[in-house]
Amino acid sequence: MKHKKIKDVANKCLQTLGQQSVLQRRWRNITRIPCDVLTSLGLLTASPSSVIPSLVLLGLQQVKEGMPQTLTSTSMFTPCGFSPHLHTSKEGEQGGLIFQDGNLTSASLDALIQHLIPTTDYYPEKAYIFTFLLSSRLFIEPHELLSRVCHKCIEQQRLDDPVLDKARIRKFGPKILQLLTEWTETFPYDFQEERMIGHLKDMIHRIAPCDEAYWKKMNQLLQALNQKLATLSHGQEGIVKISTAVSDKLVAFKTKPPSIQREILSVCSDPYTLAQQLTHVELERLSHIGPEEFVQAFVHKDPLDGTKTCFSEQKKTSNLEAYVKWFNRLCYLVATEICMPAKKKQRAQVIEFFIDVARECFNIGNFNSLMAIISGMNMSPVSRLKKTWSKVKTAKFFILEHQMDPTGNFYNYRTALRGAAHRSLTAHSNREKIVIPFFSLLIKDIYFLNEGCANRLPNGHVNFEKFLELAKQVGEFITWKQVECPFEQDPNIIHYLHTAPIFTEDGLYLASYESESPENQTEKDRWKSLRSTILGKT
Repeated sequence: MKHKKIKDVANKCLQTLGQQSVLQRRWRNITRIPCDVLTSLGLLTASPSSVIPSLVLLGLQQVKEGMPQTLTSTSMFTPCGFSPHLHTSKEGEQGGLIFQDGNLTSASLDALIQHLIPTTDYYPEKAYIFTFLLSSRLFIEPHELLSRVCHKCIEQQRLDDPVLDKARIRKFGPKILQLLTEWTETFPYDFQEERMIGHLKDMIHRIAPCDEAYWKKMNQLLQALNQKLATLSHGQEGIVKISTAVSDKLVAFKTKPPSIQREILSVCSDPYTLAQQLTHVELERLSHIGPEEFVQAFVHKDPLDGTKTCFSEQKKTSNLEAYVKWFNRLCYLVATEICMPAKKKQRAQVIEFFIDVARECFNIGNFNSLMAIISGMNMSPVSRLKKTWSKVKTAKFFILEHQMDPTGNFYNYRTALRGAAHRSLTAHSNREKIVIPFFSLLIKDIYFLNEGCANRLPNGHVNFEKFLELAKQVGEFITWKQVECPFEQDPNIIHYLHTAPIFTEDGLYLASYESESPENQTEKDRWKSLRSTILGKT
């Protein structure tokens, strides 16, 4: 019954959006992500009719049971060069850890925590640190994990003894400092909690008497952490301000303009320049997304803890949600710019301009903006403008649609993404390093990975094999989001992209009907209703 309801919602979305384009005709075999998950991420609004085509893509195409189709090159997965072969010489069970074909596949949570803790002669591999810190929050909150790590270190290194073994601590100290440094650099948002900072300082205070250099290293660590958190916080505040400004400026379509706003071509008439500025926006917003947000977006109740879920107060996914909202905004901005001009020739000119922008986004490796533009042009208020489209040279548009075709679980797109990823690996400049994936599809892949495999095995062990695959996907994304944008920023264009008024869905339909008259009775009835409710006319 639940799946039937979800399918009904999806069908309503497609009926509302129309099925004129190649993409829309193929968006029918849908395996949907549950509506509550989509809604929590801002991917689905209360009204199914307000969902734009690209967001229906989240559940598109039947995926194989278990693992989604993703890149497989082991050299791409994390900033530290992820390799799933954590212990190539080990097999079977060692210290509560289960290995198969040289890979750690499962273990109890306690054994995994112990495996994270450095000693005088052991330090965990970076790949393990990233994977465990990413996935552990499904079972234990970060502050509790750090508390347990510190407690075990105190016990094992006898840091509570009245007289410390300085020789031992000098071997152990650099390793625990390195672990804390990696944690703060990769998951800085964890340290927004005072408890995390308290545990960190307590540990360093215990080892500092053995070497004065530890005080200096602690200060450097805290200074770098504070600077990073301040930068991230400043970016978040900027995004919030932009979002608020946009919501205040949503345009109810009062009259057919001469102009309700500046149009995009008056701000930027060069497709390559606009593609560069879109890449600026994408990389800026991506830079604020923490890797943990991908896990927290789909957090479930731990079956071994029936009282609560981790992060029960809130899902800490604000940056991820803000990025999805940006995608939505760009879709509607494209549709608004196309529907706004009164003359057919001008509308056709805007369409051709955005086709060229989309092509440049593809060449740059900015697949998220590319898909947003294609989705905006595929919205029904735009696709129904047959007289306008008759004036457009559509060959380039069809090529771009083909590249983003959902067929074969987005086979063409994934092939292009592999090409961009390979170029990034061998790049000699930041320009060649740019890879901005189609974000909604990335979320879909991670969702199906999470849903297709259990977090725990029947014996209660953590399914670490699943989290290795999760770390590959998220780690790859983290590598891409760290690229600095090589293009010069144009503040005027950036401001326009963030603040230009956009039509609501009803506004888009009314603008479309005002531009090209309704063709059937259903459209005529809707036009009449919209004119009455929005314009106050009969």
